[in-house]
Parts: sequence; structure tokens; C-alpha cells
Amino acid sequence: MLKLENVSKTYKTGDKALQGIRFEVPAGQVVGLIGPSGAGKSSLIRCINRLVEPTAGSILLGDTDLTRLNGRSLRQARRRIGMIFQEYALVERLTVMENVLSGRLGYVPAWRSFLRRYSPEDIGQAFALLEKVGLADHYNKRADALSGGQRQRVGIARALEQNPELLLVDEPTASLDPKTSRQIMRLIRGACQERSLPAIINIHDVMLAQQFSDRIIGLRNGEVVFDGAPDELTNEVLTRIYGDEDWTQLRGQESSEESTDGSSDAPSVDLAEGV
Repeated sequence: MLKLENVSKTYKTGDKALQGIRFEVPAGQVVGLIGPSGAGKSSLIRCINRLVEPTAGSILLGDTDLTRLNGRSLRQARRRIGMIFQEYALVERLTVMENVLSGRLGYVPAWRSFLRRYSPEDIGQAFALLEKVGLADHYNKRADALSGGQRQRVGIARALEQNPELLLVDEPTASLDPKTSRQIMRLIRGACQERSLPAIINIHDVMLAQQFSDRIIGLRNGEVVFDGAPDELTNEVLTRIYGDEDWTQLRGQESSEESTDGSSDAPSVDLAEGV
């Protein structure tokens, strides 16, 4: 379980990115984090894994307060947190397999990581994950030869290679077409359900958040202004989060785009298709 208690972040410029954030994420729950640009979504995710230092509050992963860790103890705690990035963060010149295996770097001695020598167990798990994400046939292909959707799948496999206790996902569909976006979200949700992984997904697409999240948290000006079930995300709530807009018209446009794209949320869809 992840638990945030009164987490705040004020940058040196005086900008308050987060103010008094409190919530818990139990095992297996997928949380969609939504809000306008500048609301604090990315700051929140980066505070959790300490890429950004919170100004106040506590962040507990299980019994461990991440805000109290430094040095080796922080590096060890980060092994428990899988991260999936918007821009994939792959090493372009390395193969798909090498990128996935980099998820084990926190667990192997420096000399083994330099020589890229991994255990048979790590390699076996990497192959199994590539099979799961539909890239088993691409294991020896360089990362820079992949499509955007394929790169994101490698990023998912790499994060899962860590055997994490928490998954943090930062705008995983921002650079993808609508059909691929749904396939990627379905893949992330399926992995969380299979492993009972709690996850926080920073996502701009409200409809995707509703379709693939168990819970929605809405931020505005660094504060939680909504925390509830996806079907509670009414037009009034969206206005509270984003401001005035004709949400009925926008929902209609998005539904039309989904229908035209031919996407479906049915679990029988081939995850590797068209990506």
C-alpha cells in the first residue's frame, strides 16, 4: 500500500506545486491522476519516487517512509518502484532485451551491470515479459528501430522486470494514437491486476482515465479537488478540476473519435495488434 500524508512541495521560486496531499492506494488499485497543466501531477509522481524532494509530509510504501531515506537506503527503496515514462527513456542503441534487463540494474553489482551480465532467472523473466507485451520476436532489435507503441511496451516490461511493489506512470499515451493508447492502458491495467500492483497514472485523456482506472484523483493548483470512482466524474466535477468548458460536446467528440478509430475495450483484443 502507498500512503501520502500532508505532502507539499514549494519550489525555490516560491511556486507551490503541491499543498497538503493526502490519500492511500491499496494493492491492485489503478488510480488515474488528472488535472490541467501545472496542476502538480508530475510533481506528485516525482515526489513519490524522490526525483523531486517534497517540502513537507510523509510518503509511506508499506512500512517505509520514503521521505526519510537517503543514499543507499533510498536507492534500495527505488528498486521497489517501477516507473513508466512518457518519452520511454530507453537506451536507443541497446537491444529490446538489454533495455528490459536494465530493470535489474539496482539488484546486481556494478561490475555485472557494466558488463551487462544477468542471471538466467533475470533473463528468463525478461523473455516472459516480452512475450506478455507482444514483443518476443523483437528481443534482439535495437530500441531506435521500434515504433512509439513498441517502445512504450518495452518501458512497461522494463518496469515489471524490477518486480516492483508500486507502479508510477507519467503520461504513457501522450505520443500515441487512440487505438495504441487503449492497448497500452489495457496492458498496464492487466499487469496491475495480475500482480496486485498499486499504480498511479498521470494522464491527460479523461476518457482513458475513466475507462482504465479504478479510481480518479483530480488535482488543481496543487490540491486534491476530487477523489472518487470514475463514474462520479460528472460535468460539474470536470468543471471543478479544469474550469468552464462544454464537457457534453467534448465527450461526444471523443466518443466519435473512438468509434471511428475502431478501438474496443473488450479483453479479447490482441494486445500486439497494430502497435
